[in-house]
Amino acid sequence: HSVLVEQKIFDGFGNYNTLKKSKLELDYAKFELDKLEQEVILNAAKAYYSLGYNFKNLEFNQSNVELFERQAESDRARLERGEISLTDFAQSESSLAGAQAKLITARNELISGRKNFEKIIGSKSPEEIDLTFSAKLRMPTSLDTATSIAEQINPRLNLAKIDLEIAKKNLFVARGDLGPSASISYEKKKNYDLSSTVDEREQEEVKATVKWPIFQGGKNLSSVKKAKFLVEEKQLVFDDISDQVKIDTANAWTTYNSSKGVLDATAAQLKAAEIANEGITLEYDTGSSRTTLEVIQSRTLLLDARTSYAKAQKDFAISQFSLLASTGDLYLDNIK
Repeated sequence: HSVLVEQKIFDGFGNYNTLKKSKLELDYAKFELDKLEQEVILNAAKAYYSLGYNFKNLEFNQSNVELFERQAESDRARLERGEISLTDFAQSESSLAGAQAKLITARNELISGRKNFEKIIGSKSPEEIDLTFSAKLRMPTSLDTATSIAEQINPRLNLAKIDLEIAKKNLFVARGDLGPSASISYEKKKNYDLSSTVDEREQEEVKATVKWPIFQGGKNLSSVKKAKFLVEEKQLVFDDISDQVKIDTANAWTTYNSSKGVLDATAAQLKAAEIANEGITLEYDTGSSRTTLEVIQSRTLLLDARTSYAKAQKDFAISQFSLLASTGDLYLDNIK
Protein backbone atom coordinates (compact mmCIF):
# COMPACT_ATOMS: atom_id res chain seq x y z
CA HIS A 1 0.00 0.00 0.00
CA SER A 2 1.17 3.54 -0.64
CA VAL A 3 0.01 7.11 -0.06
CA LEU A 4 1.10 9.91 -2.40
CA VAL A 5 0.63 13.63 -1.72
CA GLU A 6 1.73 16.08 -4.40
CA GLN A 7 1.64 19.89 -4.28
CA LYS A 8 2.45 22.18 -7.20
CA ILE A 9 4.43 25.12 -5.79
CA PHE A 10 5.09 27.06 -9.01
CA ASP A 11 3.44 26.98 -12.43
CA GLY A 12 4.84 30.06 -14.15
CA PHE A 13 2.10 32.20 -12.54
CA GLY A 14 -0.49 30.39 -14.68
CA ASN A 15 -3.00 29.82 -11.90
CA TYR A 16 -2.47 33.33 -10.54
CA ASN A 17 -3.22 34.94 -13.90
CA THR A 18 -6.16 32.61 -14.53
CA LEU A 19 -7.66 33.67 -11.19
CA LYS A 20 -7.14 37.34 -12.05
CA LYS A 21 -8.78 36.79 -15.42
CA SER A 22 -11.82 35.22 -13.75
CA LYS A 23 -12.23 38.28 -11.53
CA LEU A 24 -11.99 40.53 -14.58
CA GLU A 25 -14.67 38.50 -16.33
CA LEU A 26 -16.93 39.05 -13.31
CA ASP A 27 -16.33 42.81 -13.53
CA TYR A 28 -17.03 42.63 -17.28
CA ALA A 29 -20.45 41.12 -16.60
CA LYS A 30 -21.20 43.91 -14.08
CA PHE A 31 -20.35 46.64 -16.59
CA GLU A 32 -22.44 44.92 -19.25
CA LEU A 33 -25.39 45.09 -16.85
CA ASP A 34 -24.67 48.79 -16.19
CA LYS A 35 -24.55 49.47 -19.92
CA LEU A 36 -27.87 47.70 -20.46
CA GLU A 37 -29.52 49.58 -17.57
CA GLN A 38 -28.49 52.94 -19.00
CA GLU A 39 -29.64 52.04 -22.52
CA VAL A 40 -33.05 51.03 -21.15
CA ILE A 41 -33.41 54.29 -19.16
CA LEU A 42 -32.40 56.42 -22.18
CA ASN A 43 -34.79 54.62 -24.51
CA ALA A 44 -37.58 54.94 -21.95
CA ALA A 45 -36.98 58.70 -21.65
CA LYS A 46 -36.99 59.10 -25.43
CA ALA A 47 -40.23 57.13 -25.74
CA TYR A 48 -41.89 59.12 -22.91
CA TYR A 49 -41.04 62.61 -24.13
CA SER A 50 -41.58 61.75 -27.81
CA LEU A 51 -45.08 60.56 -26.97
CA GLY A 52 -45.63 63.76 -25.01
CA TYR A 53 -44.73 65.74 -28.12
CA ASN A 54 -47.13 63.60 -30.21
CA PHE A 55 -49.96 64.47 -27.80
CA LYS A 56 -49.18 68.18 -28.01
CA ASN A 57 -48.79 68.10 -31.78
CA LEU A 58 -52.23 66.50 -32.14
CA GLU A 59 -53.76 69.03 -29.74
CA PHE A 60 -52.29 71.98 -31.65
CA ASN A 61 -53.40 70.64 -35.04
CA GLN A 62 -56.92 69.97 -33.77
CA SER A 63 -57.10 73.54 -32.50
CA ASN A 64 -55.76 74.78 -35.83
CA VAL A 65 -58.45 72.90 -37.78
CA GLU A 66 -61.16 74.33 -35.51
CA LEU A 67 -59.86 77.87 -36.09
CA PHE A 68 -59.84 77.43 -39.88
CA GLU A 69 -63.30 75.86 -39.78
CA ARG A 70 -64.65 78.92 -37.99
CA GLN A 71 -62.83 81.18 -40.41
CA ALA A 72 -64.23 79.33 -43.42
CA GLU A 73 -67.78 79.67 -42.03
CA SER A 74 -67.23 83.34 -41.29
CA ASP A 75 -65.74 83.98 -44.73
CA ARG A 76 -68.66 82.24 -46.42
CA ALA A 77 -71.03 84.66 -44.72
CA ARG A 78 -68.80 87.62 -45.61
CA LEU A 79 -68.65 86.42 -49.23
CA GLU A 80 -72.43 86.36 -49.37
CA ARG A 81 -72.50 89.92 -48.05
CA GLY A 82 -69.92 90.97 -50.61
CA GLU A 83 -67.30 91.91 -47.99
CA ILE A 84 -64.60 89.60 -49.43
CA SER A 85 -63.87 88.16 -52.84
CA LEU A 86 -64.19 84.57 -54.02
CA THR A 87 -60.40 84.41 -54.04
CA ASP A 88 -60.29 85.20 -50.32
CA PHE A 89 -62.83 82.49 -49.60
CA ALA A 90 -60.88 79.99 -51.71
CA GLN A 91 -57.78 80.76 -49.62
CA SER A 92 -59.73 79.96 -46.44
CA GLU A 93 -60.97 76.66 -47.83
CA SER A 94 -57.49 75.75 -49.06
CA SER A 95 -55.99 76.50 -45.64
CA LEU A 96 -58.67 74.40 -43.95
CA ALA A 97 -57.89 71.44 -46.21
CA GLY A 98 -54.17 71.82 -45.45
CA ALA A 99 -54.85 71.94 -41.71
CA GLN A 100 -56.98 68.79 -41.95
CA ALA A 101 -54.15 66.99 -43.76
CA LYS A 102 -51.70 67.96 -41.01
CA LEU A 103 -54.20 66.72 -38.42
CA ILE A 104 -54.32 63.29 -40.10
CA THR A 105 -50.52 63.14 -40.02
CA ALA A 106 -50.49 64.12 -36.33
CA ARG A 107 -52.99 61.36 -35.50
CA ASN A 108 -50.86 58.75 -37.28
CA GLU A 109 -47.73 59.97 -35.50
CA LEU A 110 -49.54 59.63 -32.17
CA ILE A 111 -50.50 56.04 -32.98
CA SER A 112 -46.87 55.26 -33.81
CA GLY A 113 -45.73 57.02 -30.64
CA ARG A 114 -48.11 54.97 -28.52
CA LYS A 115 -46.91 51.71 -30.09
CA ASN A 116 -43.28 52.67 -29.57
CA PHE A 117 -43.96 53.62 -25.94
CA GLU A 118 -45.71 50.31 -25.22
CA LYS A 119 -42.91 48.35 -26.92
CA ILE A 120 -40.15 50.00 -24.88
CA ILE A 121 -41.92 50.53 -21.55
CA GLY A 122 -43.93 47.30 -21.65
CA SER A 123 -47.21 48.82 -20.45
CA LYS A 124 -50.17 50.69 -21.92
CA SER A 125 -49.41 54.26 -22.90
CA PRO A 126 -50.97 57.09 -20.83
CA GLU A 127 -53.68 59.34 -22.21
CA GLU A 128 -51.61 62.47 -21.72
CA ILE A 129 -48.06 63.47 -20.82
CA ASP A 130 -46.93 66.75 -19.30
CA LEU A 131 -44.01 67.99 -21.39
CA THR A 132 -43.18 70.58 -18.74
CA PHE A 133 -42.27 67.78 -16.32
CA SER A 134 -38.50 67.60 -15.96
CA ALA A 135 -36.75 64.95 -13.88
CA LYS A 136 -34.18 66.26 -11.41
CA LEU A 137 -30.88 64.99 -12.74
CA ARG A 138 -27.35 65.54 -11.45
CA MET A 139 -25.96 67.22 -14.54
CA PRO A 140 -22.24 67.92 -15.11
CA THR A 141 -21.42 71.63 -14.90
CA SER A 142 -18.88 71.77 -17.74
CA LEU A 143 -17.57 69.79 -20.69
CA ASP A 144 -14.34 69.05 -18.81
CA THR A 145 -16.34 67.65 -15.89
CA ALA A 146 -18.48 65.55 -18.23
CA THR A 147 -15.39 64.19 -20.02
CA SER A 148 -13.67 63.39 -16.71
CA ILE A 149 -16.74 61.47 -15.50
CA ALA A 150 -16.95 59.56 -18.79
CA GLU A 151 -13.28 58.54 -18.57
CA GLN A 152 -13.91 57.04 -15.14
CA ILE A 153 -17.31 55.34 -15.28
CA ASN A 154 -18.52 55.05 -18.89
CA PRO A 155 -19.55 51.36 -19.24
CA ARG A 156 -18.47 51.09 -22.89
CA LEU A 157 -15.01 52.39 -22.02
CA ASN A 158 -14.71 50.13 -18.97
CA LEU A 159 -15.78 47.11 -21.01
CA ALA A 160 -13.04 47.84 -23.55
CA LYS A 161 -10.55 48.36 -20.70
CA ILE A 162 -11.42 45.01 -19.13
CA ASP A 163 -11.27 43.32 -22.53
CA LEU A 164 -7.71 44.62 -22.84
CA GLU A 165 -6.78 43.43 -19.33
CA ILE A 166 -8.20 39.96 -20.01
CA ALA A 167 -6.14 39.76 -23.20
CA LYS A 168 -3.01 40.67 -21.18
CA LYS A 169 -3.77 37.96 -18.62
CA ASN A 170 -4.18 35.44 -21.45
CA LEU A 171 -0.74 36.49 -22.71
CA PHE A 172 0.76 35.95 -19.24
CA VAL A 173 -0.87 32.50 -19.08
CA ALA A 174 0.52 31.61 -22.52
CA ARG A 175 3.99 32.77 -21.49
CA GLY A 176 3.70 30.78 -18.27
CA ASP A 177 3.25 27.62 -20.33
CA LEU A 178 6.75 28.25 -21.74
CA GLY A 179 8.30 28.71 -18.30
CA PRO A 180 9.31 26.24 -15.61
CA SER A 181 7.00 24.58 -13.14
CA ALA A 182 7.87 23.04 -9.80
CA SER A 183 6.16 20.61 -7.49
CA ILE A 184 6.93 18.73 -4.29
CA SER A 185 5.62 15.28 -3.38
CA TYR A 186 5.60 13.00 -0.38
CA GLU A 187 5.04 9.25 -0.68
CA LYS A 188 4.78 6.64 2.04
CA LYS A 189 4.80 2.91 1.21
CA LYS A 190 4.01 -0.08 3.40
CA ASN A 191 4.90 -3.62 2.46
CA TYR A 192 3.15 -6.35 4.45
CA ASP A 193 5.43 -9.11 3.20
CA LEU A 194 6.73 -10.73 6.40
CA SER A 195 9.86 -11.90 4.66
CA SER A 196 10.94 -8.27 4.14
CA THR A 197 13.15 -6.36 6.53
CA VAL A 198 11.76 -3.46 8.59
CA ASP A 199 13.37 -0.95 6.20
CA GLU A 200 11.77 -2.68 3.26
CA ARG A 201 8.34 -2.79 4.90
CA GLU A 202 8.08 1.00 5.46
CA GLN A 203 9.48 3.54 3.01
CA GLU A 204 9.03 7.32 2.87
CA GLU A 205 10.06 9.53 0.02
CA VAL A 206 10.06 13.32 -0.43
CA LYS A 207 10.73 14.50 -3.97
CA ALA A 208 11.01 17.92 -5.59
CA THR A 209 10.38 18.08 -9.35
CA VAL A 210 11.18 20.92 -11.75
CA LYS A 211 9.89 20.82 -15.33
CA TRP A 212 10.86 23.16 -18.15
CA PRO A 213 9.32 22.57 -21.57
CA ILE A 214 11.96 22.80 -24.30
CA PHE A 215 10.05 21.97 -27.47
CA GLN A 216 6.41 21.10 -28.10
CA GLY A 217 6.23 21.35 -31.85
CA GLY A 218 5.86 25.15 -31.69
CA LYS A 219 2.42 24.93 -30.07
CA ASN A 220 3.24 27.02 -26.98
CA LEU A 221 5.20 29.61 -28.97
CA SER A 222 2.29 29.93 -31.38
CA SER A 223 -0.09 30.49 -28.43
CA VAL A 224 2.11 33.33 -27.17
CA LYS A 225 2.19 35.03 -30.59
CA LYS A 226 -1.58 34.70 -30.90
CA ALA A 227 -2.06 36.18 -27.42
CA LYS A 228 0.29 39.10 -28.26
CA PHE A 229 -1.64 39.91 -31.42
CA LEU A 230 -4.89 39.82 -29.42
CA VAL A 231 -3.46 42.30 -26.88
CA GLU A 232 -2.50 44.66 -29.71
CA GLU A 233 -5.97 44.34 -31.22
CA LYS A 234 -7.71 45.03 -27.89
CA GLN A 235 -5.42 48.02 -27.32
CA LEU A 236 -6.48 49.52 -30.66
CA VAL A 237 -10.15 48.86 -29.84
CA PHE A 238 -9.73 50.50 -26.42
CA ASP A 239 -8.04 53.60 -27.93
CA ASP A 240 -10.80 53.87 -30.55
CA ILE A 241 -13.62 53.58 -27.99
CA SER A 242 -11.85 56.06 -25.70
CA ASP A 243 -11.75 58.64 -28.52
CA GLN A 244 -15.36 57.88 -29.46
CA VAL A 245 -16.57 58.32 -25.87
CA LYS A 246 -14.89 61.74 -25.74
CA ILE A 247 -16.52 62.73 -29.05
CA ASP A 248 -19.94 61.45 -27.95
CA THR A 249 -19.66 63.32 -24.66
CA ALA A 250 -18.68 66.56 -26.42
CA ASN A 251 -21.56 66.18 -28.88
CA ALA A 252 -24.02 65.45 -26.08
CA TRP A 253 -22.77 68.47 -24.12
CA THR A 254 -23.18 70.70 -27.19
CA THR A 255 -26.67 69.37 -27.87
CA TYR A 256 -27.65 69.88 -24.22
CA ASN A 257 -26.54 73.51 -24.22
CA SER A 258 -27.97 74.36 -27.64
CA SER A 259 -31.32 72.77 -26.75
CA LYS A 260 -31.54 75.06 -23.72
CA GLY A 261 -31.03 78.04 -26.01
CA VAL A 262 -33.60 76.76 -28.49
CA LEU A 263 -36.11 76.25 -25.68
CA ASP A 264 -35.76 79.86 -24.55
CA ALA A 265 -35.96 81.15 -28.14
CA THR A 266 -39.07 79.16 -29.03
CA ALA A 267 -40.77 80.30 -25.81
CA ALA A 268 -40.26 83.90 -26.91
CA GLN A 269 -41.38 82.99 -30.44
CA LEU A 270 -44.59 81.44 -29.12
CA LYS A 271 -45.42 84.43 -26.94
CA ALA A 272 -44.98 86.82 -29.87
CA ALA A 273 -46.97 84.59 -32.26
CA GLU A 274 -49.90 84.41 -29.80
CA ILE A 275 -50.00 88.20 -29.41
CA ALA A 276 -49.74 88.77 -33.17
CA ASN A 277 -52.41 86.22 -34.03
CA GLU A 278 -54.84 87.57 -31.46
CA GLY A 279 -54.45 91.11 -32.78
CA ILE A 280 -54.64 90.22 -36.47
CA THR A 281 -57.70 87.98 -35.97
CA LEU A 282 -59.50 90.67 -33.99
CA GLU A 283 -58.78 93.28 -36.65
CA TYR A 284 -59.93 90.94 -39.43
CA ASP A 285 -63.18 90.06 -37.62
CA THR A 286 -64.03 93.72 -37.06
CA GLY A 287 -63.72 94.44 -40.78
CA SER A 288 -60.39 96.28 -40.82
CA SER A 289 -57.94 96.30 -43.69
CA ARG A 290 -56.45 92.94 -42.66
CA THR A 291 -56.66 90.41 -45.48
CA THR A 292 -57.58 86.73 -45.42
CA LEU A 293 -54.00 85.87 -46.38
CA GLU A 294 -52.63 87.76 -43.36
CA VAL A 295 -54.94 85.82 -41.04
CA ILE A 296 -53.90 82.51 -42.62
CA GLN A 297 -50.22 83.41 -42.32
CA SER A 298 -50.70 84.46 -38.71
CA ARG A 299 -52.37 81.18 -37.76
CA THR A 300 -49.74 79.18 -39.63
CA LEU A 301 -47.01 80.99 -37.70
CA LEU A 302 -48.86 80.32 -34.44
CA LEU A 303 -49.09 76.60 -35.18
CA ASP A 304 -45.40 76.49 -36.09
CA ALA A 305 -44.49 78.34 -32.87
CA ARG A 306 -46.55 75.96 -30.73
CA THR A 307 -45.11 72.81 -32.30
CA SER A 308 -41.58 74.26 -32.23
CA TYR A 309 -41.87 75.01 -28.51
CA ALA A 310 -43.24 71.54 -27.75
CA LYS A 311 -40.42 69.97 -29.78
CA ALA A 312 -37.88 72.13 -27.94
CA GLN A 313 -39.29 70.90 -24.61
CA LYS A 314 -38.95 67.31 -25.78
CA ASP A 315 -35.44 67.81 -27.17
CA PHE A 316 -34.18 69.56 -24.03
CA ALA A 317 -35.51 66.80 -21.75
CA ILE A 318 -33.98 64.06 -23.91
CA SER A 319 -30.67 65.94 -24.21
CA GLN A 320 -30.25 65.75 -20.41
CA PHE A 321 -30.67 61.98 -20.41
CA SER A 322 -28.41 61.64 -23.46
CA LEU A 323 -25.64 63.64 -21.79
CA LEU A 324 -25.74 61.46 -18.68
CA ALA A 325 -25.77 58.35 -20.87
CA SER A 326 -22.68 59.57 -22.75
CA THR A 327 -20.80 60.03 -19.47
CA GLY A 328 -22.04 56.70 -18.12
CA ASP A 329 -23.85 58.29 -15.17
CA LEU A 330 -27.45 57.54 -16.17
CA TYR A 331 -28.57 55.41 -13.23
CA LEU A 332 -31.93 55.27 -11.49
CA ASP A 333 -30.26 56.62 -8.36
CA ASN A 334 -29.34 59.73 -10.35
CA ILE A 335 -32.99 60.48 -11.24
CA LYS A 336 -35.35 62.17 -8.82
